[in-house]
Amino acid sequence: MARWEFKLPDLGEGVTEGEIVAWLVKAGDVVKEDAPIIEVMTDKATMTITSPKAGTIVSTHGKVGEMVAIHATVATYELAGDGAEFSANVSVEAHAPAVTLAPAAEPAAPVPTQPSRPSEVHPPVAAPADTGYKNDNPLATPATRKFARERDVDLTRVPPTGDQGRVTQKDVEDFLAGRATAPTATSHVAVPQAPQAAPVTSAAPSREPVRITPPAGDAKTLEDRIPFAGMRRKIATKMAQSKQTAAHFTFVEECDVTALKELRARLKPAAEKSGVKLTFLPFIVKAVVAALKKHPQLNTALDESTNELVYRKYYNIGMAASTDAGLMVPVIKDADRKSLLEVASEIERLGSDAKAGRLKAEDLQGSTFTITSLGAQGGLFATPILNFPEVGILGIHQMKQKPVVKNNQIVIGDVMLLSLSFDHRIVDGHVGAAFAYEIIGYLENPDRLFLEMG
Repeated sequence: MARWEFKLPDLGEGVTEGEIVAWLVKAGDVVKEDAPIIEVMTDKATMTITSPKAGTIVSTHGKVGEMVAIHATVATYELAGDGAEFSANVSVEAHAPAVTLAPAAEPAAPVPTQPSRPSEVHPPVAAPADTGYKNDNPLATPATRKFARERDVDLTRVPPTGDQGRVTQKDVEDFLAGRATAPTATSHVAVPQAPQAAPVTSAAPSREPVRITPPAGDAKTLEDRIPFAGMRRKIATKMAQSKQTAAHFTFVEECDVTALKELRARLKPAAEKSGVKLTFLPFIVKAVVAALKKHPQLNTALDESTNELVYRKYYNIGMAASTDAGLMVPVIKDADRKSLLEVASEIERLGSDAKAGRLKAEDLQGSTFTITSLGAQGGLFATPILNFPEVGILGIHQMKQKPVVKNNQIVIGDVMLLSLSFDHRIVDGHVGAAFAYEIIGYLENPDRLFLEMG
């Protein structure tokens, strides 16, 4: 028997370290070559790293939430024989959390998923009788999600047994074999996180840590503690950076979208003939782009390193969306150059690629302005957090039927509130209000979009 140290491989150009998001093995586990062993998050992606050798894990190095440098030892193996023969190839699978793009007041249609390679196609297996378990936001590793996807298993129905309420591959196998049972009331099941208003990627200012002290009694029975790590921690740090750096102010106004609903209803059949699902979001994207062109200050970013205000002459619109791990912002590139149908198709592509695990890093980068929508759960209004360093963000909320005045008559109209947050260091109040009313003007009279569309 021989000891061997597995070192963290190169994770991409310019990447010097990564955060341990999850250990998929523990001391004493026997692993096969190419078996997933650890999830690591960098500034660019979350990656599942597989084992280049078969052997027994003697020890792992580093806790969830800790940063580990490239080429540092992350696991010690015990190998059969002298350990001379092994594969030098280390598989690093980058992935982004599944994203659901939420159209205003209308849920997204389900998107069928496909295995990434034909050689990995497994015949569908009929699911056993329903155990009564349901978790709309299951925790699982990319390998487990892939394993379930290839077998047409809905992870929301699989009772978890892993640490922190994580669904394991064995849980999926037990579910298929009819051995799974719903967890008891004392089982530890992860609670889905509420989506936030903008994505996050950088560090927050340092401050004294807050220590939570449990009440008198046995802390093991009164509290559950899980590592605050991975995407959720990045969200927290960037949210703090945005709030502590930008001077937020929010402007809220009503928008009568009755004409928009009628226009969409007329265009929807033609879009469907082209194979495109036409939601309200493409219209909102085009309205935002048209308003940005008239108010270019809203398409800027402050370069604090040079004290320069950078006016972007391109229009990349981010669509904030909730994921299993937190908030992500897939980006519609060059939205000004795309037709309404092309924007709708791109929104659908981003949703489909996210569900199938095909989102690329470039799909999540380069936004100049962000739209966030909670669809049917949008409530009355909210105060969106800026997707820093952008200077504006638009929150769209649930459409509701309300009395409106038209031609001196009270009639029933479809009304939606818009919440816009701005960086007051860059955007004056009257500028933000003018920008908001520009968007409202396009949405209340959507025919203008076709007259002015570039």
